[in-house]
Amino acid sequence: MRKGGRSRIWAGLAAGFVGLSLAGAIMAAEPLRVTEMAADLDEPWGLGFLPDGRFFVTERDGRLSLYPASGGEPLMSFDGFPDLVAEGQGGLLDVMVPRNVSARREVLVSYARAQGEGSGTALAALRFSPDFTEVTEVKVLFEMVPGSNGGRHFGSRIVEAPDGTIFLTIGERGAGMPAQDPARHEGSVVHLRRDGSPASPGLFGEKGLPELYSKGHRNPQGAALDASGQLWVVEHGAQGGDELNRVEPGRNYGWPVISYGKNYGGGQIGQGTSAPGLEQPVHFWDPSIAPSGMVFLSGRMFPEWEGDIFIGSLKFDYIARLDPDDGYRETRIALPQTGRVRDVREGPDGAIWFLSVNDGAVYRLSRS
Repeated sequence: MRKGGRSRIWAGLAAGFVGLSLAGAIMAAEPLRVTEMAADLDEPWGLGFLPDGRFFVTERDGRLSLYPASGGEPLMSFDGFPDLVAEGQGGLLDVMVPRNVSARREVLVSYARAQGEGSGTALAALRFSPDFTEVTEVKVLFEMVPGSNGGRHFGSRIVEAPDGTIFLTIGERGAGMPAQDPARHEGSVVHLRRDGSPASPGLFGEKGLPELYSKGHRNPQGAALDASGQLWVVEHGAQGGDELNRVEPGRNYGWPVISYGKNYGGGQIGQGTSAPGLEQPVHFWDPSIAPSGMVFLSGRMFPEWEGDIFIGSLKFDYIARLDPDDGYRETRIALPQTGRVRDVREGPDGAIWFLSVNDGAVYRLSRS
């Protein structure tokens, strides 16, 4: 039985912080409320909102569900994704609701798609009935060049650019050096038009794949635009070295040539922490927090946090807040509900929504 709507008030959230002094905790001027909006989910991965407040949730085993704005039971569920492979870290991954969804009734999803003996990150468009209770068409818009094996590091966040084009992050699939190869999609951000064609071709020269926007990423599982429309990604390092990167077209972010982490079991990765022609992260973590979904908060509900970055931690069970006005200093929201936070989004009214893998639930953090 799926359920929703359960609330609990935390006095300034102070009771929910772990591992930090109160000076390092996020304190609010008023008590905040945590409300369970959906439950009984199996590995929830992505979250997206329709203009009327109804929300989509993806589950990695291959199910996309639409919930009422008030939460509770799903209004519809769909699992007919072509050639979906739900193994390891693969399966149904992100969901993105474009700004013109009311006119086109089209929602985008990413997933691991079968490719011969392996699988690769793919992007599909779902067309819906006028009331969004039925999927009428599924069209695969893009899939990475085949050749990757194993069930890890699919990346797979989807972001709509200010001009309506699409950014899709792709992990390096645990393969290392293909992240430096412009003829491969591993370890990249690709830039696509809504029909799946390249949106800014030629950034990596004649030998580069035309849809490549950036290279040298390890496993970017979080991506978002700031208020100016600039793309940022957050990506997993190895043993340490998780990175927040400001992504510019045609740039190389270094993996696995440079890193602030170490190999599992010890030892330097590549050439160290810097090399000519390779970009530096804006912020990095050591030890690793296993970062996932991220959002730049608008401040509609929380004006004191306007422009701050909220990022889920899969490893340490909290939501990180980075303050760009304070050197990206990190403070943490750690609550009983923040177990393996897979995605963080801002709701239509400015509330902070997040997915807990441990609880199999969607939560809303709001003013009381």
